[in-house]
Amino acid sequence: MEGNLDISIDRSSDEPIYRQIARRIQEMIHTGTLPEGFRLPPERRLADSLGVNRSTVLNAYRELKALGLVDSHVGRGTAVIRPPSAPQEAVGVPWRQLFRESVARSYDPIIAELLAAVEHTDLISFSIGLPAPELLPLETLEKLTAEIMRDSGSAPFLHCPTEGHSPLRETLARWVTSRGIHAKASEVLVLSGSQQGLDLIARVFIDPGDVVVVEEPTYVGALQAFRGAQARVIGVPVDRDGMRTDILASVLEHHRPKLIYSLPTFQNPSGAVMSLDRRRRLLELAARWHVPILEDDPYSELRYEGDALPSLKALDEHEQVLYLSTFSKVVLPGLRIGYFVVPTVVLRQLVQAKQSADLHSNSFGQYLLERFVRDGYFSAHVERLKAVYCRRRDAMAGALWREESLELRFDLPSGGLYFWCKLPDEIEQSTLMAHSAARGVSFLPGRACFAADPPENAIRLNFTHCSEELIGEGVERLRDALRETARVRRRRVDGVATSPIV
Repeated sequence: MEGNLDISIDRSSDEPIYRQIARRIQEMIHTGTLPEGFRLPPERRLADSLGVNRSTVLNAYRELKALGLVDSHVGRGTAVIRPPSAPQEAVGVPWRQLFRESVARSYDPIIAELLAAVEHTDLISFSIGLPAPELLPLETLEKLTAEIMRDSGSAPFLHCPTEGHSPLRETLARWVTSRGIHAKASEVLVLSGSQQGLDLIARVFIDPGDVVVVEEPTYVGALQAFRGAQARVIGVPVDRDGMRTDILASVLEHHRPKLIYSLPTFQNPSGAVMSLDRRRRLLELAARWHVPILEDDPYSELRYEGDALPSLKALDEHEQVLYLSTFSKVVLPGLRIGYFVVPTVVLRQLVQAKQSADLHSNSFGQYLLERFVRDGYFSAHVERLKAVYCRRRDAMAGALWREESLELRFDLPSGGLYFWCKLPDEIEQSTLMAHSAARGVSFLPGRACFAADPPENAIRLNFTHCSEELIGEGVERLRDALRETARVRRRRVDGVATSPIV
């Protein structure tokens, strides 16, 4: 069921505009004007019709979600889910009303929906950054598992220290030291994936209202973590050489942030690599303003061409960089093993926060990964992946270039997992997602990667998860979806067979 919305805004009112929008939609739901199943307009379309920012409409929709009045799904939009005849307090516990306000307002299902899509084997997924399942080193892992069972008995199935399995911490310290980061085992904290690292940083460092600077666009999971801590997130644009440090200088002066978050190497989602000059300038600015840098480095091993640049942590002379990495993007994402390299004074606080979250990371996974890295299997596995992923990158680039009618603009990434493709301005991402889903192909909408209203219309495509054949087929399906989206747009603009709001 679909239709238009009759919403008026009082710009002179003290009531925030997003609340005016949410209140009016809530009234229409309770009066029966909007019945269960009614699909609300896409955020950008409603924003354009009301003359407001998309983020304003997004906040209104989030408030309605928190009230239990609507729900949203990738490809299907936002729809009314409560019958108007059923008052919110009628039956049972009003769960959504009991959630912390910050939790309700920061809710964004996009990562959960992308992970759920992994189980859909008939879907060509360009949406999520995962290693190729057929390339997992299963024989080696089986061998190491047998060795661990023989040598360690029950220990891998018992508790271990919150900081992590000691041999793994020692192995990781040697590993990062070989890459220019001089670290002691006492400075290494094993995590349940790097996403936990972001959550711990948010809980330890961020108070409500604190400013966090991120690259723009940036990793959607980081935005979720910082917003969940009620931070004020400010984006600094990224170009081919990484974060614009000239703009960062002004942001630091005017906002005095609590934290700078950066992915300097094969940035997610843009694929950009921060130049050496900008890395040094970033460190210089952070030191001047006494702001710590959270360096997220999940992709640096996956370099397909060019020379490696030192990490921010390797260049750090003032212990101002908190280094975060993971093994999920290269091997065994299901183990959920990541790690921090941080000053010991910071590690103690992070350990306290982690202890209250999960006591410690997966014990057996730590035993397994320690041997995998220590005995040289990890390095060999990375070399194998690089050869395959480079071919898949080239396959996707070739497929995109062949489809000139797509009008997608992108830079060829020199490493990592993603293409950042800029769409024509007239292509609506929500409509494109719906048409793509109907054709069995998925992508990450670029709007999810911005702290505020996106300044560019883009999507992110992963090239590592699918074979070269599936990449070609997936791009063809995406082409068809783009053409259909453009046709719908033209009909709407021309006033011919105007499609209703969906």
